[in-house]
Amino acid sequence: MSLAQHHDARLRFQQQVDNSATYVIPFIEERFSLVKGMKIMEIGCGEGGVLRPFMDKGCVAVGVDLVPARIALANDFLQEYVSNEQLRLINKNIYDLDFLGEFKNSFDLIILKDAIEHIPDQEKLMSYLKQLLKPTGTIFLGFPPWYMPHGGHQQICKNKLLSVFPYIHLLPVAVYRGILKGLKEDADTVKELLEIKETGISIERFERILEKNHYSVLHKRFYLINPIYQYKFGWKPRKQSGFIASIPYFRNFVTTCVYYLVQEDKR
Repeated sequence: MSLAQHHDARLRFQQQVDNSATYVIPFIEERFSLVKGMKIMEIGCGEGGVLRPFMDKGCVAVGVDLVPARIALANDFLQEYVSNEQLRLINKNIYDLDFLGEFKNSFDLIILKDAIEHIPDQEKLMSYLKQLLKPTGTIFLGFPPWYMPHGGHQQICKNKLLSVFPYIHLLPVAVYRGILKGLKEDADTVKELLEIKETGISIERFERILEKNHYSVLHKRFYLINPIYQYKFGWKPRKQSGFIASIPYFRNFVTTCVYYLVQEDKR
C-alpha cells in the first residue's frame, strides 16, 4: 500500500514546501541566519519543494537531481523562480568535473533532505562537499536513521502488510529479498529497497564520518515522530526525549528522523 504522495507529484511537492517552511528553515535559523542573496544548493532536490521557502526568503538556489523526470517536474512547479533566474535546476552528478569547476567554493548552505541515506560512500560525499562550500558555508542534513521502524523505506511497497511492517528491512539480505519477491513486489521496488539497505546510515556512523572529516555540529535535533509524518499519516510531530537521544545505538531504533546543521572545523 504505497502512499498517495508516491503517485501524486503535486501533493508531494506541496508537502515538501510545507515541511521546509515549518520545520527545516526554523531549525536552521536557530543557529544560521538566512540572508537575502545567499546561494544555496539542494542535492537530491526532487520536485524542488524544499527550496521554494528558501527562495521566498530571497536566497538564490541550485537544485540537483539524478532523475530527469523530477527535474522536469521541478521546472514546471517552480517556473516563476527559474524564469527570474533565482533558481537553476540541474540533472547531473555532483562529482562530475565540470560541476566542481563551476561551483567550487560557491555555496553558503548545502541541503540534503532525505538524501544522504540513498547515496553510496557517505564519507566520500561529506569530504567532497567541503569543496563546494564557501569558507563559512554550512550543511543541513535530515534523514531517517537506518535502524528505525521504517528506515528501509518499506512504505513504498504495494503490499499493505509490507508497507507498515516495522524493522523488516533489518532481516538478512537473502531473507528480505525472498519476502519482497514472495509477496509480489515489482522488480523496481525490490531493487530500490535493496539499494537502500546498502546505503542506509545510522546516527553513530554519521557522527563518525563528521568527526573524521573535521565537521563541527552546530545544531542537532532528533524526532520520535518525523515532521513529514503529519502529511503522510496525520501524526503530530514529536521531538525525541533528551534521555533517549543520549543513548548510543538504542536511539536509532526509536528515532524516526534526525536534523543536523554542520560546518567544517578549520581550527
